[in-house]
Amino acid sequence: MESISIFDIFKIGVGPSSSHTLGPWKASQDFTVKLNGLDVDKIQIHLYGSLSKTGKGHATDIAVILGLAGYDPITVDPDEIFTIQKQLEDLSILNVNGQEIIFISKQDVIFEKTTHSRHPNTLRYKAYYQGELILNELYASVGGGFIERELVEMNSCNRGIQLPYPIKSGLDLQNHCKKIKGSISDVVILNEMYFGDADLIHQKIDDLKSTMLESVYRGCTTRGVLPGGLNVKRRASELCKKLTNGAEYSSLEEWIDAVKASPVDFNSINNWVSCFALAVNEENASLNRVVTSPTNGAAGVIPAVLLYFIFFCDYDGLDTTRRFMLTAGEIGCLFKKGATISAAVGGCQAEIGVSSAMAAAALTEVLGGCPEQAMMAAEIAMEHHLGLTCDPIGGLVQIPCIERNAMGAMKAITAANLALSSDPSAAVVHLDTVIKTMWDTAQDMNGKYKETSEGGLAFNLPLIMANC
Repeated sequence: MESISIFDIFKIGVGPSSSHTLGPWKASQDFTVKLNGLDVDKIQIHLYGSLSKTGKGHATDIAVILGLAGYDPITVDPDEIFTIQKQLEDLSILNVNGQEIIFISKQDVIFEKTTHSRHPNTLRYKAYYQGELILNELYASVGGGFIERELVEMNSCNRGIQLPYPIKSGLDLQNHCKKIKGSISDVVILNEMYFGDADLIHQKIDDLKSTMLESVYRGCTTRGVLPGGLNVKRRASELCKKLTNGAEYSSLEEWIDAVKASPVDFNSINNWVSCFALAVNEENASLNRVVTSPTNGAAGVIPAVLLYFIFFCDYDGLDTTRRFMLTAGEIGCLFKKGATISAAVGGCQAEIGVSSAMAAAALTEVLGGCPEQAMMAAEIAMEHHLGLTCDPIGGLVQIPCIERNAMGAMKAITAANLALSSDPSAAVVHLDTVIKTMWDTAQDMNGKYKETSEGGLAFNLPLIMANC
């Protein structure tokens, strides 16, 4: 796992879930590649465990169909997703590698009642020709858009590349920083340059930042009710209007000017951070484009904290944004290697908790903190998310997911401030300790609190409403 790139942690795609939407979408894309050259007249997809229990709310069925039909989550027009889905369902035909296959989604996407032993998020693809099974592949969507086929991880990790500064733990990272007498981002860029040159790395980061800004802007300028049946009203746009005193803006640039012209007292800044986070995750819940960071359900934390820094701190240009993203990405890599970023495995501590830790470390570095303080901030942020359960109502990435992004962002800022005012050498708990503790907690957590909608708010709210 030493060769994980920050661009394995940060991905551009569509919502609402990295493990339940993006991962299955990528599994379908991989399966179509394996079908090349084969005669096929029938395909079935079996969804197990969490993918089955919350797949409808997470649009898993839509994702696997669009992936088979050749659409890419990076380039598809989010506004066209439901139109494309309806057209495919009305036709009952999928064009897979140039072959027209009769496909009836209600029959051919099968929501199994069991959990596969391989992983809580498991899919099985079966392809037939003239009644004979010709291809049978098992996939696991292991969080953050990462997928595995059987026991082989189908991502850009494990490339066989030996990095100059291999990192398995926070202690490794700390030692490398001491060795080069630099920051976390200094170490990370040296590793990333083994995957691509500096110009390419910077361009990728700039694209991530642009996508984040666009998702915040869209969320702050879009009204209405989120899809899915819970009738959750979008709040970011109204909050944005209130914070800008009703200012008019018709472009991203004008909106940025309006934000910068707004009051900068504590309450206003607090509300802006929440607004940024809500905006992204309202977009995510609407199957719009976001940056997985490290998951879609937690996609609002990093943008909210990054924009807090850009708008309300001593922001000094694009290079600082790149340092922020490099540091955040590496902390995400540490949690991916040492624990999990899948809510189906570890609950919401694996999503909001990890994203908060990523943002806390990144903010600490760009505010002038040393590597030890940045890792201390990551530890503080995760320490206060330990045990956070995943209990989405109706299987939708809305309640409590959207608000949790705002809370995770605020915890990240608090963690950074605490770390910056502390001596990390006096810390009792270290980052590696909290990563191990998060993993232990994930293993001990009751399965109903791991993205199944069978416990917590997802269970109690419908029960209470039914008795009203």
